Amino acid sequence: MDKTGGPAFPANHFDLAPNEHGMTLRDYFAAKAMQGWLASFSCESRHPTESGGAKYVAAASYAMADAMLAERNK
Repeated sequence: MDKTGGPAFPANHFDLAPNEHGMTLRDYFAAKAMQGWLASFSCESRHPTESGGAKYVAAASYAMADAMLAERNK
C-alpha cells in the first residue's frame, strides 16, 4: 500500500483510465478530519478561515490522515 492508502472508493469505471481512481484514502481521511475540526468551533472562538489559519487547518488535517493511515497499516 502506498502512502496515500490507495483509492478511497475503488471501483471499475468505464470512463476512467486504469490509473485514475479519484480521491485517495488519505484525502478522504483529511477531509473528514477537517470537517469535524471546523464544525467544532463555537460562536465565541474565531474561525480559522477568518483568522488566517486555513493553511494550518489543512496541514493538521493531513497530519491526522497520515496518523490514521499509519495506525491502519499496523
